[in-house]
Amino acid sequence: MDKNLNAISTIGEFGLIDKLTKDITINHKSTSKGIGDDAAVINKGKLETVLSTDMLIEGVHFDMVFTPLKHLGYKAVAVNVSDICAMNATPTQLLVSIGMSSKYSLEAIEEIYDGIKHAAKIYKLDIIGGDITTNPAGLAISITAIGEAEKKDIVYRSGAKENDLIVVSGDLGGAYMGLNILKREKEVWNSNPTIQPDLSGNDYILERQLKPEARIDVIKLLNELKIKPTSMIDISDGLASELIHLCKQSKKGCQLFEDKIPIDPTTHKTALEFNINPTTCALNGGEDYELLFTVDLKDYDKIKTNPNLSVIGHINNAESGTNLITNGGNSTPLTAQGWDHFS
Repeated sequence: MDKNLNAISTIGEFGLIDKLTKDITINHKSTSKGIGDDAAVINKGKLETVLSTDMLIEGVHFDMVFTPLKHLGYKAVAVNVSDICAMNATPTQLLVSIGMSSKYSLEAIEEIYDGIKHAAKIYKLDIIGGDITTNPAGLAISITAIGEAEKKDIVYRSGAKENDLIVVSGDLGGAYMGLNILKREKEVWNSNPTIQPDLSGNDYILERQLKPEARIDVIKLLNELKIKPTSMIDISDGLASELIHLCKQSKKGCQLFEDKIPIDPTTHKTALEFNINPTTCALNGGEDYELLFTVDLKDYDKIKTNPNLSVIGHINNAESGTNLITNGGNSTPLTAQGWDHFS
């Protein structure tokens, strides 16, 4: 960092909070009290409150060599909002906590917070509080997302039924291949800092990794189509891992068809360049933050032609197990090889 940039120590914790939050506006009547007291007050009335929290740690979830600070702030919000969407709820508020070491300047933290505020604007969220503290180990961002839904509309992982269709939004594997591109160019740069990274032609998969989007649009679409999923989860650790979670919680089995898994052409092409099976990227890559859900068979006609949704399999009884039907027509047990923090 440039030593000439303003040190955060010159304005202190509360000065920093004031600077970061001075232009935040409240969008929801339910926010009775936002930033400025010991706690936020949220009046939900007849609606259910849905909360989720996630933490991003430097060196674990992101690499500062290739992660733009504003994108990082945006992503920190999106991954939390995705969890709210996976409950079939509407996100409404955020609590933001940041821990940083002395290597980060005021300008750097402001840039991260700009990304957070931009995401809050896009997703129509109120930032209602949080915490800022020192962290000698580097940078950590913790966000709690709050959402709301009527009790009858909330969807859990445990509701899948036999013969339900397995559906996924968007496409899969792109975030993983974007990360592979970034790691490759980092290695090139480490060996020779005079060489500029070659990221051309990879905009889509790089954005999938650096600036993912929560699929609020899919929740709105399902509502418009009058479809309530029987179970739902967001894809943060890979399709295989999440589908196994759904089946375990629902006490069911499944058949997943390899040829039905949606993979973007750029993801497919890049995977082959790295000698990786594109299906492996989709099954185990993670960080796509698409929605994986099950619907009753009677809803098939409502979704079969929708370009945002793909039917990729169906739910069976538990005794049948969780299986992948390969392009060659073979059945193989589905295994979760996605991200594990403590592996």
